[in-house]
Amino acid sequence: MLTDGHTHTEFCPHGSGEPVEKMIQRAIQLGFKKYCITEHAPIPKDFEKVYAGTPDGYETAGIAMDDLPNYFKETRRLQKKYQSDIKITIGFEVDYLEGFENWTKDFLDEYGPETQESILSVHFMKGTDNKEWCIDYDPENYQTGFADYLDDPQYIFQVYYDTVRKSVEADLGEYVPQRIGHMSLIRKFQDYFNLTEDYDEQTIQQISEILKIIKQQNRELDLNLAGLYKPLCNDYYPGKQITKMAQKLNIPIRFRNFCLTN
Repeated sequence: MLTDGHTHTEFCPHGSGEPVEKMIQRAIQLGFKKYCITEHAPIPKDFEKVYAGTPDGYETAGIAMDDLPNYFKETRRLQKKYQSDIKITIGFEVDYLEGFENWTKDFLDEYGPETQESILSVHFMKGTDNKEWCIDYDPENYQTGFADYLDDPQYIFQVYYDTVRKSVEADLGEYVPQRIGHMSLIRKFQDYFNLTEDYDEQTIQQISEILKIIKQQNRELDLNLAGLYKPLCNDYYPGKQITKMAQKLNIPIRFRNFCLTN
């Protein structure tokens, strides 16, 4: 079944502004049978206190709390309007933010009943100053935040996968997202920083343990083509090594067709 499992909307602060209805119409035209709307969930205000990157990296990371009523109103309208043409599900792409697990759980407890499926992603991790930095904002922030990690690609991979493991082990309550988003986002600027080597044995062990947890939890992985469209990445997420490992464990992999999305 043709499915787009990871999409955003005009409510995305860093998106194109194109209406999600236009994307849904295109999906129908291409024969897609399911379209998952997973807008970036809000970021807690207090996260700003531990964040050290450019303000835009924090301010544009998630939908505004004030926009949530309109987000649900519009996505429910589209769900009903196109119900005979395509199955539309509504949810969020939720950020794992270390130290803010209780905030995230409270958010999901409140809004989870209004959703059908969501994604859990790591866009932020601790840098060399022990502050939080955005992984995917731009190369300049990446360089500043993770400067001491960049001499050894395996080291920055291992710091990232430590964070990914924390995300999948976090107690986020009844409405914990069931899909793990772009599990190799740390490679977004890999061509720029020469991080293109394969994972070594130690990193593979970390990833293997994470995938076994995901399997035990009956969760899914996001197979995301967005990286192919990023000139400093030139690879899909989560990449060949992780995809093969996930397939061996029979972990469901959900496709994201970036050509359709905002």
